[in-house]
Amino acid sequence: MSRPSSLATDRPVLLVQLSDSHLFAEEDGKLLGMNTRESLEKVIERVQAEQQDIDLILATGDLSQDGSLASYRRFRALSERLGAPVRWFPGNHDELPAMREVCTGSDLLQPVADLGNWRITLLDSSIPGAVPGFLADDQLQLLDQALSEAPERHHLVCFHHHPVSIGCRWMEPIGVRNPDALFAVLERHPKVKALLWGHIHQEFDQMRGGIRLLASPSTCVQFAPGSEEFQVDSEAPGYRWLRLHADGRLETGVSRVTGIDFEVDYSVKGY
Repeated sequence: MSRPSSLATDRPVLLVQLSDSHLFAEEDGKLLGMNTRESLEKVIERVQAEQQDIDLILATGDLSQDGSLASYRRFRALSERLGAPVRWFPGNHDELPAMREVCTGSDLLQPVADLGNWRITLLDSSIPGAVPGFLADDQLQLLDQALSEAPERHHLVCFHHHPVSIGCRWMEPIGVRNPDALFAVLERHPKVKALLWGHIHQEFDQMRGGIRLLASPSTCVQFAPGSEEFQVDSEAPGYRWLRLHADGRLETGVSRVTGIDFEVDYSVKGY
């Protein structure tokens, strides 16, 4: 895929977020009873039907459930059906060495993209072998540098784990463990307009000061909002679209597929 290039600054930028696909090496691999390849294919078909001239696709972590080369090759092939540049970063289920191998010779893991009047910065919040997130010093430095080098642009910052409470008690311990360090960097840069993440398998949209906080459905199984204990939701898989305007306005919405019925298999462990 070609590298995202600067657009005319008065043209809105269209992004599509695909998150938490949890693919397996096997084509028929299932998460909690749902075939994750089939559900991702249905989401991609919906994107094809609804979105034209996508400027960038953001794959916001947990592309794979098992960290296999085959799962990343499958994600790459499926997402390339959309005919737009794509950027990846890891979540808690991903294996970065395998991701890097599959991304060799591409810019899929490049952390900064300039589009129109916006800069999009992608961070790695994963901790190898652990479920919670943490933004290490090198990631915070990358963020500060990316923001400092483009003070004239509006900024969207993306990573996998949630940096604020989302109202699900069981997910409280598995978000970003050092959110204060993140927000300390962001507060020095007034043109940060939004944060975007995955991980929580549900829609989230709030404000923190002048920054919009956004999270999105998984392309497979959804988690129940407001749940005390782990609970799967009946909502369908989906994706988020974002339209970034030259004046710093952000429009966004979530679209979900239809026609996916499955029975939750709670005997499957390992989220």
